[in-house]
Amino acid sequence: MRVVLASCDGLPEGDGDEEALVAALVRDGVDVSWQPWGGAVDADLVVLRATWDYPDRLDAFLTWCAGVPELANPASVVRWNIDKSYMAELAAHGVAVVPTAVVQPGETPVFPDGEFVVKPAVGAGSRGAGRFTDHALAQAHLDAIGVKALVQPYQSSVDANGETALVFFAGEYSHSFHKGPMLAQGLGEAASGLYVEERLSSIEPSEGQVALANQVLDVAAELLSLQRRDFLYARVDVVEGPGGEPLLLELELTEPSLGFKLTTAEAASRFSKAIQEAAF
Repeated sequence: MRVVLASCDGLPEGDGDEEALVAALVRDGVDVSWQPWGGAVDADLVVLRATWDYPDRLDAFLTWCAGVPELANPASVVRWNIDKSYMAELAAHGVAVVPTAVVQPGETPVFPDGEFVVKPAVGAGSRGAGRFTDHALAQAHLDAIGVKALVQPYQSSVDANGETALVFFAGEYSHSFHKGPMLAQGLGEAASGLYVEERLSSIEPSEGQVALANQVLDVAAELLSLQRRDFLYARVDVVEGPGGEPLLLELELTEPSLGFKLTTAEAASRFSKAIQEAAF
């Protein structure tokens, strides 16, 4: 069995988080290698892992995805998920999400009171995202990025509690990790320039967070006419709302970091098993 982990030219072998996964695949007898996206690929399964430059070449990326039949997650999922307007779809289907306004280029939105976040609807690694209280500065940022964007009230709980990232393989919960405030002062871009450095640690999610993550996957699968097991991997990022309730901040079905360095070796083994089953 041959498996290719898809990366990008700036990070041809990922950012190091997948070392445990590669070791687990090799141990299980899988022929695994890294390959930057964009070229021809010959494999039983191609798994998107570190394709973090795709916002700069979006059309080319989507065309490449559509031409890789063995892609995981599949191209239809990628096309839906890379545009974070899905947040509005999930909210319309009863999912508790961070309130999200979708703003088209040239539009002037009604900005929330207090602190809020503006970020591109299509983006990776928190590039182009910013926190604002000044409406004029926020509008200037929207005009500068010049693309469809999201406007969301900033959840103050993130400063104290950060985010909880819940990871699933083939629709089954695997593990979680904690992410510090992504837009905190002092966080810089990684050397590759492809993502903002994160402050990560291990964490155990609450029952409410797990319940919300399961609902998110169920609704997303329904919207895409799939079964949740069709998501080879998924990461559900959850924050605490004003009343302490869990809210969805982001659903990552394209190329999320999966936090293997922050959990036990069993997580990599679970993903290796899911990859092998998907490749048959």
